[in-house]
Amino acid sequence: MRERLDAVRARMADRGIDGLLVTGEENVHYLTGVPDCEGWALVGERTLHLVVDGRYIEAARRDLDPALGQVLEWSRPFEEHLGALLARIGVTRLGFEADKVSVALAGRLAAALGGVALVQTNGVVEDLRLVKSEDEIAAIRRAASIADESLRELLPRIRPGASEVDLAMELEWIMRRRGAERAAFAFIVASGPRAALPHGRASGRRLERGDAVTFDIGAVVGGYASDMTRTFLLDPVDATMAQVWEIVARAQREAVAAVRPGVTGRDVDRVARDIIAAAGYGPRFLHGTGHGVGLEIHEGPQVAVKGETVLRPGMVVTVEPGIYIEGLGGVRIEDTVAVRPDGPEVLTRFPIQARLEALES
Repeated sequence: MRERLDAVRARMADRGIDGLLVTGEENVHYLTGVPDCEGWALVGERTLHLVVDGRYIEAARRDLDPALGQVLEWSRPFEEHLGALLARIGVTRLGFEADKVSVALAGRLAAALGGVALVQTNGVVEDLRLVKSEDEIAAIRRAASIADESLRELLPRIRPGASEVDLAMELEWIMRRRGAERAAFAFIVASGPRAALPHGRASGRRLERGDAVTFDIGAVVGGYASDMTRTFLLDPVDATMAQVWEIVARAQREAVAAVRPGVTGRDVDRVARDIIAAAGYGPRFLHGTGHGVGLEIHEGPQVAVKGETVLRPGMVVTVEPGIYIEGLGGVRIEDTVAVRPDGPEVLTRFPIQARLEALES
């Protein structure tokens, strides 16, 4: 944590600010080690204060290393108490996270801090989060393993007659029982024509013979998320969907192989996009190839047409091309991948197979 704070202070100096108000929940967790506290972190040139209300004081005092900083219990609204603390530690130019602070809160901060210059910042903490430590990658790997194991346990239930929502609920319960803190997001379970919806959250629709069924799932361990998608083809397999599945599987496989230091997210996206376009389905690839994953399920870097970040060892991204055909269905295949010096480490290990029978044998 100290190295993270030192890096933030260096970035503060570059921006000409002597204090940074961190309000984004994941950023507070990243800098303090305290999860889910709904608090604010104030980083000074030599100080750290974690501000929470009475609901979180005990947990915050337990989790924050006193060698790093101090926990303060404030009543809400926090901004009414902030001026006195800033004066005490000598902050005159306060940065705040522009993309985490609402217009209303920005107005209240300005009204409460008349003698302090407020400076909008972006990416001060998020840019540090792009490259994960080995401990962070281990947490993501464990979350991925729980998702892998849970989907395998669910396989016997993925049959015609089962409802999407029942499968999603059972899968989340299995994950929790296996040690996940929570689901990483509302699971996508989309079958038949609904599989053409890239974000088709589970509905009451029941699986039918011949369906394509997409599961987009993830678990959280230690605050860190995994993300994985598999699409299965139920008998009797539709010939078009079988062809689409093979195209997506190839695009995903080759894009994963392209994940390595020195390439951009756009480069990886192009590998998948070119394969799908060459097969005639370019307009049916409706999203980017992937995104970063960590404390948030969607974070930097982008693996997309506009993904200009150069990949570095320790970054963790998803690779998830898809093809979606309205009225028929869709296929998406996704893995969570760590960038290593010599190439990709695939953290999600569930086999990529179109047929359930191949997984159950």
